[in-house]
Amino acid sequence: MNDIKFIKELPASDRPYEKCLMYGPQSLSDAELLAVILRSGIKGKNAINLAQTILNVSGSKDGLLSIMNLSYEELLKIDGVGKVKAIQILCVAQLSKRISKTKAKEKLCFSEVETIADYYMEEMRHSNVEIFKAVFLDVKCNLIKDSIISIGTNNHTIAVPKDVFSIALKCNAHFVIIMHNHPTGDPTPSGDDVAITERFAKAGRILGIELLDHIIYGDNVFTSFKKDKLL
Repeated sequence: MNDIKFIKELPASDRPYEKCLMYGPQSLSDAELLAVILRSGIKGKNAINLAQTILNVSGSKDGLLSIMNLSYEELLKIDGVGKVKAIQILCVAQLSKRISKTKAKEKLCFSEVETIADYYMEEMRHSNVEIFKAVFLDVKCNLIKDSIISIGTNNHTIAVPKDVFSIALKCNAHFVIIMHNHPTGDPTPSGDDVAITERFAKAGRILGIELLDHIIYGDNVFTSFKKDKLL
């Protein structure tokens, strides 16, 4: 297939569109699925070959999962991927993440620290800037909603209790969890992290909305203020 420059030169049963129509989308390989999104290749490389090149970039054996965390800049470095194709790939990856999360939310109960930490790990650990996020739960610790409160720099972000608890009041949350990431990969709380947690906990007590936890994400590791008895 590497010598075939155009998909139309392939037998009909091997062309992604025709194959999908005949056997269903589940019959397509990862490269073929991505080729359908890309629609076209480049000179000397058809869409399937280009798709396979993209899948190989991360050096992972996880197929489509390997492109989930590629950045716009990383995609543009791939020969044959311009602005439009990079945006297409990013949007498909984001769509997949949202579908996965929407399905998971239907049965999600955040009564355990590990459940919360695992749910947001992939979203938080890969950011190269600090993201401050709040999670709002009902009286049974079921997820109501989550919101990004602020986006900072590579070592700092700003968040105040008012921004979080105003949302909590509007959605009738019983509990609030705050979280942010450390782009350095080390989730050890700083002095500022401890001070911020104390301010949020105090505001929650005044309003009758308990701050359940503050989770700090590193590179596939996390610190829980609740678990470490810092809250």
